[in-house]
Amino acid sequence: MTITSDATATLPSFGNRFADLPPAFYTRLQPTPLPAPYLVGFSDEAAATIGMSRAMLDDPAFLDVFTGNRIADGSLPLAAVYSGHQFGVWAGQLGDGRAISLGDLPAADGHGRIELQLKGAGQTPYSRMGDGRAVLRSSIREFLCSEAMAALGIPTTRALVVTGSDQRVMRETVETAAVVTRMAPSFIRFGSFEHWYYNQRFDELKVLADAVLEQFYPELLQQENPYKALLTEVTRRTAELMAQWQAVGFMHGVMNTDNMSILGLTLDYGPFGFMEAFDARHICNHTDQQGRYSYQMQPRIGQWNCFALGQAMLPLIGSVEDTEAALAGYEAVFEARQDALLHAKLGLATVQPDDDKLIDAMFAILQNSHVDFTLFFRRLGELQIGNPAGDEPLRDLIIDRPAFDAWAAQYRQRLRAENSDDASRRLAMHAVNPKYVLRNYLAQVAIDRALQKDFSEVEKLQAILRRPFDEQPEHEKYADLPPDWASHLEVSCSS
Repeated sequence: MTITSDATATLPSFGNRFADLPPAFYTRLQPTPLPAPYLVGFSDEAAATIGMSRAMLDDPAFLDVFTGNRIADGSLPLAAVYSGHQFGVWAGQLGDGRAISLGDLPAADGHGRIELQLKGAGQTPYSRMGDGRAVLRSSIREFLCSEAMAALGIPTTRALVVTGSDQRVMRETVETAAVVTRMAPSFIRFGSFEHWYYNQRFDELKVLADAVLEQFYPELLQQENPYKALLTEVTRRTAELMAQWQAVGFMHGVMNTDNMSILGLTLDYGPFGFMEAFDARHICNHTDQQGRYSYQMQPRIGQWNCFALGQAMLPLIGSVEDTEAALAGYEAVFEARQDALLHAKLGLATVQPDDDKLIDAMFAILQNSHVDFTLFFRRLGELQIGNPAGDEPLRDLIIDRPAFDAWAAQYRQRLRAENSDDASRRLAMHAVNPKYVLRNYLAQVAIDRALQKDFSEVEKLQAILRRPFDEQPEHEKYADLPPDWASHLEVSCSS
């Protein structure tokens, strides 16, 4: 069903660049309607990137379009095919098992177009025995984290809206269905390339690479080997993304190649988590029994995934040597970006030869005392060079206080060496060390209320996370240490 022109007075007409690819790349299909959809959450910031606003909610067609109950003008709904390595093992054909692309809209800033995709809109040919639905729990988590990551300045897909329905779906228990509308310039993945490589369909591989170059990396078309240049740039973006994740303590949980963006975006929020009591070996995904996607492994897995992409692009690049050269920059890019981010987090304006020792000693304290990651860096910004007695709020986070005191003395000496000013440093550190992140227990509180049709906590939490670096004294409790009951929370691939 197509919405009439009267009903789309506030809804723009879609295009669909992905549908311009050959039919082998996707399946055209209609979303499966959900009964009586209702609004759960809406992002004004995400909406603004495509020229929409909250006024759209007054359009009676809005909820139906973004639940999959009606088809907007120009929309050509489709599910894309791709493959991938899952937990390091080749999994073969995958694809959009519960995601359906509606098409794309012009970006409000005039640069490119933004694809809108319904997650949870029903079965597709790639559902692999699944029901194609998303549940309210996971949809709220993806909605909140997408927007929180954007506010943190980390490349990510966005989330426009979450709609819910009383229709039941079965997971570990009976839950209710929901649909989250996610947005990105493209949802093409590393696994999109792997699909054609492992099926020995190199013509389609070239078609895909050419489309990615033309639409998203046109400046690379002038390079002597555009495919090598593409792999080089994707590798660079991925390395930088990994450094940004590590710097805020974000853990993705399922870094399969089919969950890696060809644009270097954080893609597919499932069993994610933000580091609380620091443990470099922490595994946020209860399904990941071997710890492949632990916090400390993420940079290495990011590189592994780039090598998997390089393997898939080898027929286009033309030689192993050129492919290896394209991949060679990963470690240097990651280390340089991580070093810059850590210096900023510590308020260090210069780089000195022994800084690595200072940083390593800091992480040893975090590890040994399992210090809350977010609170440590935030409170570190309050440190005054001439007032060690004022360190108590920071020391309170740490079990081994003598070790901290010794480190703090070295840190103060380092700050004096560059004539650091307390007030200026505090402002700089608070601008990069968030006070508010999406802790699992905060998301769970919002979810529990939403299950009772109270969406006020979703809206409130979204508003707080929109300004993660601001003090927001009226919301101080949202920056507290997690309560005891939060230690029992687990997220898995069903999340």
